[in-house]
Amino acid sequence: MKNFNLKMPFSSSIILEEQQYLYFGGTAYLGIPQHSGFLELYLEGIAKFGLNNGTSRNNNIQLGLYNEAECYAAAQFGADAALVTSSGYLAAQLTVKFFSGTEGVLYAPQTHPALWAGQKPLTEGNFTQWARKSLESINTSDRKDWVLISNSLNNLFPECYDFSFVKEILPGKRVILIVDDSHGIGILDGGKGIFNQIPKTAEVEVIVVASMAKALGLDAGIILGSDKIIRQLKTSNEFLGASPPAAAGLYAFMQAANIYRQEQEKLVELSAWFASRITSDWQHVPGFPVFYHAGKKTFERLLEQKILISSFPYPDSQSQPIDRVVLSSWHTKENINQLILAL
Repeated sequence: MKNFNLKMPFSSSIILEEQQYLYFGGTAYLGIPQHSGFLELYLEGIAKFGLNNGTSRNNNIQLGLYNEAECYAAAQFGADAALVTSSGYLAAQLTVKFFSGTEGVLYAPQTHPALWAGQKPLTEGNFTQWARKSLESINTSDRKDWVLISNSLNNLFPECYDFSFVKEILPGKRVILIVDDSHGIGILDGGKGIFNQIPKTAEVEVIVVASMAKALGLDAGIILGSDKIIRQLKTSNEFLGASPPAAAGLYAFMQAANIYRQEQEKLVELSAWFASRITSDWQHVPGFPVFYHAGKKTFERLLEQKILISSFPYPDSQSQPIDRVVLSSWHTKENINQLILAL
């Protein structure tokens, strides 16, 4: 498949080889990378805090903004506490390495590579089958300590996962549930993500990790959990030794509540508009702006009409491409109508 190399930022419209294309791909669900109001806030942050911060969070002289941003993020996403890192990958690896040193680690199907502790974990079946099998393994084993690791949703073949099975874990077990919400945070549950949608029980400690580079538009990662868990993670070598994300981005994030809310409302409306006008052979989840089509040649047919969608082989380079339309709040109804006519 042909690769396309841009010399401009992503947006609803891009230029390739001197030709203009409508673009329905990527992960900038809320259009933050091209939002003029957010860019102004980011520039304010640069003026206040500079371009970056190369000191670790263990330094005796630190920017107070990082603790403020963590408290703000925890409140925004419904957690007791939060930890910010320079990337979603670091947030995931920090958490998994800290808690996966035992044999009782169970990976869900399609778990993102950022959550792998080493080689690709062996998994079978779908999420529902894995959940039932995991529940049986935990409840029938003499082992008390377990770690469950999963995505919050499948963004390739859109599906939101149901974690209600954790309510059936028997008393006396100690389970750490690590969930990657990189594609849900900023989108699901009015932007709060999945943290408060996962049942909390005496047996299960829920930790949510996420990239903030998708819907939220920041080059940063986040970990959400209890005060106890976050304090533990802040003793890790990965946290103490790594530089934090740029303070300017976190400053903009803390000032942009209205921007995020407005863009979320736009995206909900656009997603519903598109969903009401496509055929039943498109797979999607209400409220999530990704639409998968199993038909062949969808990408090629749209490319001929100057429309680019997400299309790449999965799970390996020999597989058939996955064709998906990804909406962003930077699209307009006119853009979407043009896409519908082309389809």
